[in-house]
Amino acid sequence: MKRLCVIIINYKTPGLTLDCIQTLRGQLDWNKDHIVVVDNNSGGDDIQELSACIAREGLAELVTFVASPDNNGFSAGNNLGINKVDAGFYLLANADTLFRPGAINSLLEAAGKYPRAGLISPRLEWPDGEPQISCFRFHSPVCEIIGSAGTGIITKIFKKYEVPLPLSNQPSRPEWTSFACVVVRKEVFDTIGLLDEGYFMYFEDVDFCRRAASAGFSIVNWPEAHVVHLRGQSSGLKKTQREKKRLPAYYYRSRARYYNKFYGKQGRLLANSSWLAGRSISFLRERLMGKSRTVPEHSFFDIWIQ
Repeated sequence: MKRLCVIIINYKTPGLTLDCIQTLRGQLDWNKDHIVVVDNNSGGDDIQELSACIAREGLAELVTFVASPDNNGFSAGNNLGINKVDAGFYLLANADTLFRPGAINSLLEAAGKYPRAGLISPRLEWPDGEPQISCFRFHSPVCEIIGSAGTGIITKIFKKYEVPLPLSNQPSRPEWTSFACVVVRKEVFDTIGLLDEGYFMYFEDVDFCRRAASAGFSIVNWPEAHVVHLRGQSSGLKKTQREKKRLPAYYYRSRARYYNKFYGKQGRLLANSSWLAGRSISFLRERLMGKSRTVPEHSFFDIWIQ
């Protein structure tokens, strides 16, 4: 059994994937650790390009490539990697992450300090060191009014339901944490199973954390470990969200799956009703006060996608 297995999902991002590996190579103990790169059917020459570069760097025996015949999403890709190597810990890392010196040792130290922590996440930050929000409360039907209203008074009224948690320089125990970079103890997978492949992308991390918490595991954010997250580089969805353009259908299918799974059909209806209440507020502000658009295009219809 390996001590740590790092799993990186590559989808048409060979340059990012190689950069991520380069920041890891000096931090891993190659007698104990391993890297698995799962290519989610990128097409083209991604695998050949990655393999050639890894060979030139002398890492061919330390990195395993798994070529998925289909792109079945983030959860499915990670599950392929998890099943490939038996390890005590698994580090799920986006291709657009870069590990600051000492990050791996710091995360493993935190795992030793918190033996009941099933998941440990680092401080995510921009290249200039500015921190990113990466710790959250569970999504609930009520929280939907906050995002669709986009209004300070609504956010204040429903503050306890707001999903993003404030930044902290101290270790914390969020309800869930970003899977852009997270260490998962093998015991968690043994207890609750792998990531839910019913999610193509998005909501799989909050789903997994809810299941882990229900099984008695805690989630710890350890800000002493610093990891750069080039947010949005491995997926174009962040840019789409910022520009309020129409989100892909898989986002709404994942949203629907999450609410149906944890709150039932009535809970999903309540979530949509909450969203519509918030949207009525933002729509009036846009029309009467000239405020900029708060929600993505077509979301009035897309929230009903299943």
